[in-house]
Amino acid sequence: MNWMITFCILHELKHRKVIMQLLVQNIEKAFSGKQILKNISFEINKGESVALTGHNGSGKTTLIRILCGLSRADKGTVRFTQNGNIIEPEMFKNHFSLVGPYLQLYDELTAFENLNFVAGLKSIKEPSAKIFSLIAQVGLKGRAHDPVKAYSSGMKQRLKYAFALMSTPDILFLDEPTSNLDKDGVAKVYEIMKKQKEGKILIFATNDEQDLALADKVVQIDA
Repeated sequence: MNWMITFCILHELKHRKVIMQLLVQNIEKAFSGKQILKNISFEINKGESVALTGHNGSGKTTLIRILCGLSRADKGTVRFTQNGNIIEPEMFKNHFSLVGPYLQLYDELTAFENLNFVAGLKSIKEPSAKIFSLIAQVGLKGRAHDPVKAYSSGMKQRLKYAFALMSTPDILFLDEPTSNLDKDGVAKVYEIMKKQKEGKILIFATNDEQDLALADKVVQIDA
């Protein structure tokens, strides 16, 4: 093949825009006969953000877990597509990341060791530079080699964001995104949220009015 044609094809592939969409249709979930989620439907495309809101116990966390593939809905479908190709649920983990208060860190390991472990699971090669960059991005510079058990709750929350960003997710899910964070931590999280929605997809569950201001769409999920 002519080298110029080859160059043009490679250039086109590199700069081709990826079309992404998450389509949620008629999700329902009940626990012990009590309806938690009922007929939840929405769609979100690349470059957009959706906030899930509702009273405490309305099912925000349950819905997040269903969307991530960590839990099953009783009814309804969740379909993620890239350039018209359906991504099967068992492959969701390669495209999504989640930050939530219920996620556990390895307290006996340092922040660097925690992130290096995740990098191994994600098959990220030579991750050290990215680890230190993310640690600085979330405001933990200088604390990379401290054991996580010495971290405050706010520092642990920041580290969870570094975890989530290790794989550069197509969709970032956040459950109560600014919980346990001080003013500086909240500002850093808002920067992450704004950057995510620039070229990817952002979905977050919150009742905080400041958080909601970052959403392009708001989905009320009270049954």
